[in-house]
Amino acid sequence: MSLILGDIRHAYGPKTVLQNINLEVQPGEVVCLLGPSGCGKTTLLRLIAGLEELQHGRILIDDQVIADQHRQMLPERRGTGFLFQDFALFPHLTVLENTMFGLTAVASKETRRQKALQALEQVNMRDFATVYPHELSGGQQQRVALARALAPSPRIILLDEPFSSLDARLRVQIRDQTLHVLKSSGVATVMVTHDPEEAMFMGDRIVLMHQGRIVQTGTPVELYSKPVNAFVTTFFSDVNVIRGMVQGGQVATPLGRVASAGFQDGAEVEIMFRPETVQIFEADTTPPASSVPGEVLATRLLPGATLVHLRIASHAHGTPEKPGHTPDNAGEGIHLHARVPCLFPMPEGARVQVHVPMDQVYVFPAESS
Repeated sequence: MSLILGDIRHAYGPKTVLQNINLEVQPGEVVCLLGPSGCGKTTLLRLIAGLEELQHGRILIDDQVIADQHRQMLPERRGTGFLFQDFALFPHLTVLENTMFGLTAVASKETRRQKALQALEQVNMRDFATVYPHELSGGQQQRVALARALAPSPRIILLDEPFSSLDARLRVQIRDQTLHVLKSSGVATVMVTHDPEEAMFMGDRIVLMHQGRIVQTGTPVELYSKPVNAFVTTFFSDVNVIRGMVQGGQVATPLGRVASAGFQDGAEVEIMFRPETVQIFEADTTPPASSVPGEVLATRLLPGATLVHLRIASHAHGTPEKPGHTPDNAGEGIHLHARVPCLFPMPEGARVQVHVPMDQVYVFPAESS
């Protein structure tokens, strides 16, 4: 079952929170609405669910209009399953009774029971059918809430920050299990998150929102490797930023010349590149010809990688130094971060060669200071 959103606009009083939202979600696809707090992603999810009245545009599920300016189908008739951030389990009902709660449209109690047990089986919680929510861990409660959402065989599943209340280690495990369940069910899924890593793991596509608008839509690889602007680039990871000026379609930087097609000469730009693109070569290795001297300021061990703080000269690479000039890397210079996928026990002050492939840098208009 597909979900189509057409020209959605929404406001609370004078404040517009959604503007010109157009989106289509295919059966079996997981789409993540990603963005900072206040960008409108949860409001959009509530409009799909029918928890907010649509003001402008239309929403279709499987080519059926469920909301526009003239009609607002009741939430319980839309065929959507909703997994809330706090799970919203009833404390006085057992796991089985909680799961059966969304099956009121099924006349036979035994049929409701069987469908609920099948849903619990999907999430490996059938053995806990007679247990009450307070006897479960946070991860188990999340799986019961997912079973309750899946039990009525919804056309669309909506998830609102479903893992935010779990600790970091459990979050990784539960979202992996949840993804397998969602993909095996074949249901179209829309999930709200503010966590880029979570969106990249869960989403077949990511819809990145900012100030009520969709900034970029695409696969995780597309948004990470082909960002359309500085906001998208910086949202997915820390970046190194060097400011420069366009001359002759290029920008001279301390790391080399960067092509800057589409910018007029004299335009101020920001050169951005991610720490993992920075390559470090020790003294006993042969670096690329375009590498520049650098100094290790500090190293910090992270899970699966080492973060290296570097300093390089601030003058443009290839620019002759003035007579009597002291290299900037002996003073302040430019501070860069590199993320090396291994243990990198370099001492402070170590001299290295630094290289950044020019095809892995992004050029955007400089923001006003």
